[in-house]
Amino acid sequence: MKILVGYKRVVDYNVRIQVKPDGSGVVTEGVKLSPNPFDDIALEEALRLRDKGIATEVIVCTMGPADCQAHLRNGLAMGANRAIHVVTDQAVQPLTAARALLKLIEKEQPQLVLLGKQAIDDDANQTGQMLATLWGRPQATFAGKLDVADGKATVVREVDAGLETLEVDLPAVVTTDLRLNEPRFIKLPDIMKAKSKPMETIAFADLGVDSGDHLKTSHFAPPAKRSKGVMVKDVAELVSALKAKGLV
Repeated sequence: MKILVGYKRVVDYNVRIQVKPDGSGVVTEGVKLSPNPFDDIALEEALRLRDKGIATEVIVCTMGPADCQAHLRNGLAMGANRAIHVVTDQAVQPLTAARALLKLIEKEQPQLVLLGKQAIDDDANQTGQMLATLWGRPQATFAGKLDVADGKATVVREVDAGLETLEVDLPAVVTTDLRLNEPRFIKLPDIMKAKSKPMETIAFADLGVDSGDHLKTSHFAPPAKRSKGVMVKDVAELVSALKAKGLV
């Protein structure tokens, strides 16, 4: 079984985001970039399926500028067999990403596609669902547990009422949640091995995908700064302060 894993590069979750002075975006120059945490979980799950003998090959893919190759080498060092880099300097919206992934699916014919449930840069939570619809295959989102056997994937996912178990026929799209696993640490020998693993480069234009980007971000702004806390002596003073602010 072949597994395709989406592996997006984002600003590291430990970095404090700064908005550019002109409001045209966020500052990325000199900022640490890392794999999307949910995508690391997706890759780890794919590797565990391969370690169990359920999968035979794990492919990581990303869409981004030329310097994303170092990011893909990280996925190869974790244990992926090979990588695909779709080169583009433009921001990729969820629908465009789904269309591009569909082209890779048509080329690679995987039995399972694993994606993080969302990327922490836009929190869209759309690509997996859109991809399953375009592909015409089942989907199981927010996976907290995944079992694959007999041509089916059994997914346990969290819902408002508790836990829900879904069984879907393969091929299918599964998106991963935080509780699914803990990604492994990368060791130095694996980093060295990753340098010799195959990485295919494809120009985005060569996929024949219509970007179809209908959303345009006009302005970025940081959240309002929090005001200082105020100490009050008693409940009466608290109520008066809240009334003065029009909150009660």
